[in-house]
Amino acid sequence: MKFFYLILYVSISIRSESQVIVSSSNNRLIHFIPSTFSNSFSLNLPAVLTIKPGDTVKTETIDAAGFDKNAVKRQHGGNPLTGPFYIENSKPGDVLAITFTRISLNRSYAFTTESFVSRSLPKATIKLLPPEHIARWNLDIKNGFASPDSAFEHLEHFKVPLHPFLGCVGVAPSNRKNEVLSFFQGAYGGNLDFSSITQGATIYLPVFHEGAYLYIGDAHALQGDGELAGNALETSMDVEFTVNLIENDSTGIQDPRVEDSEYIMAIGIDNSLDGALKTATCGLLFWLQNDYHLSLVEATQVISTSIEYVIAEIADPNVEVVAKIKKEILKGLNKKN
Repeated sequence: MKFFYLILYVSISIRSESQVIVSSSNNRLIHFIPSTFSNSFSLNLPAVLTIKPGDTVKTETIDAAGFDKNAVKRQHGGNPLTGPFYIENSKPGDVLAITFTRISLNRSYAFTTESFVSRSLPKATIKLLPPEHIARWNLDIKNGFASPDSAFEHLEHFKVPLHPFLGCVGVAPSNRKNEVLSFFQGAYGGNLDFSSITQGATIYLPVFHEGAYLYIGDAHALQGDGELAGNALETSMDVEFTVNLIENDSTGIQDPRVEDSEYIMAIGIDNSLDGALKTATCGLLFWLQNDYHLSLVEATQVISTSIEYVIAEIADPNVEVVAKIKKEILKGLNKKN
């Protein structure tokens, strides 16, 4: 999400609470109600909760303009994040594996803008648009559809299938301030806006600091590739995730990776499309070489016949390209145990 909008609101104070249930395996299920939110991925904030690898957290996010599921303004706009979560025993050189076991919408509306970002169309075409305006959408959660709630003459019967996902997942970065605004993305994850980061997916992020400092936010009810309006269908969300730790990672994960039941996916981020594509391709190449014993020559045959690309994000200062390949295709290869 890239915009701010103004609305009259009533501010309320909500107490942060957590309820812990320990299972027979000693992994915990933690119900966490956030009371504060951050507009940056940062090492410089106190952790809201300490969790152990293997724990599952049930929590919630507010929308990109700072409104919660009850339409109450909780934080100023700009992708406010839930967190940071301190991950016990994590340290630089490790990798977090965050699996989203549940991602579900918790209110009946979303917002977007009537706009196109500058990378999406010729400048002359974009200039034909009227001044940017906020558009509200209805979310029919029961039936799984979203539809515009505005008086668009030819969209009266238009609806699209819901596909809820998180726009922001990241850890504290490693830079001069160990902090970056939640608009941005990088090796630490961040504002990825990639629609495959949804229920059932696992995202892999390198750890740069002890405790990792994990954040989530920027819930989307639906978004087309690239986030061409500068926003998705921005809303709030209930989230459940499990964190596992890959200690002393030897696989060479330098940029975010995503895995679901169908694909393995490597994310490339750069200030140009060709740079992002090269980074994504390189990430997938390293993944295949490490997990499937492929030489560089062997990898040319796998990648050139079967790779797929997604332009995940062009609305941010950087461009994001995802290189992915179907797991079904890789079944004929010998995978490391």
